Amino acid sequence: MKHVSILLLHHVNLAGMENARQGFLEANTYLKQQGQSPMFDVEIVGQDCKVRLNRGLYTIEADRLVNEVQETDMILIPPVQKLLTAEAIKKNQGFCPWIRDKRDKGAQVASLCLGAFILGSTGLLNGKSCVTHWRAAADFQKLFPEINVVPDKILTDEDGIYTGGGAFSSANLILYLIEKHVGKEAAIYCSKIFQIDMGRNTQSPFIIFTGQKDHGDEQIKQVQDFIESHYQDKMTVEGLCERFNLVRRTMERRFKKATTNTVVEYIQRVKVEGAKRALENGHKTVYEIMFDVGYTDTKAFRNVFRKYSGMSPADYRTKHVRVGTAPL
Repeated sequence: MKHVSILLLHHVNLAGMENARQGFLEANTYLKQQGQSPMFDVEIVGQDCKVRLNRGLYTIEADRLVNEVQETDMILIPPVQKLLTAEAIKKNQGFCPWIRDKRDKGAQVASLCLGAFILGSTGLLNGKSCVTHWRAAADFQKLFPEINVVPDKILTDEDGIYTGGGAFSSANLILYLIEKHVGKEAAIYCSKIFQIDMGRNTQSPFIIFTGQKDHGDEQIKQVQDFIESHYQDKMTVEGLCERFNLVRRTMERRFKKATTNTVVEYIQRVKVEGAKRALENGHKTVYEIMFDVGYTDTKAFRNVFRKYSGMSPADYRTKHVRVGTAPL
């Protein structure tokens, strides 16, 4: 039997923690139905005996304190609440030495959604890839520059350290761990019980690109504003450099530093976001939308759209269009 320690974090996201716990318990249920012994011994472990959440609306009690857990096979770090991420990092620092110690002794470690901020604080992700909620990816990268953030992925698996994507996408990591430790059939069973699509491998369809303007380069912000207000036009890096009186090498260097995107990537992402909004409205065909966002080459448009959304324009419209608005 594998011992799973789910951390009772201060400012924990209760739904994310409970979904993970129920996932492992359901895998045990599957094994019992097959006449086998349960695989997971699941415990809630905390720095404190109990944690109060949402201004005292909920109180969660730990099964054991972390200093009482000498051995564990897997540490699961649930999400923390989005608006309290900075405070959560501060208040949960006491877990970090314990996590590192257990990792040194062979424990696997997994974070779900914004739990990546706690895992990142341990240093165990340095030099590794990580996913978290796409909305927090830029903040995470600034806080932990030595970690490779891959916001479009659903999960990562590097040498026994796992990270899961944002919100309910992190449930795919729980299924992945169940499949890895119990088997494919158990994971399929759990996916049906919890109605989770096992086929997804990207968060891209859910990412809303809003630009990255939390930086101090005012001239680059002007370039961003121009791109966002003229994305319907054909646009080149050379043209932007001429308009803003910047040498291309300087433009590329400053733009990448400020936004984490190249100029071309930024233009593409803004155009794709505009196309996504138009596809969701459903009043125009894919070809009309392609021209509206400044593309004339069908193949190029489809390739760029798939790169940033994880699916074709037609599939995106089918999945997200408002009922009764799709063109014939």
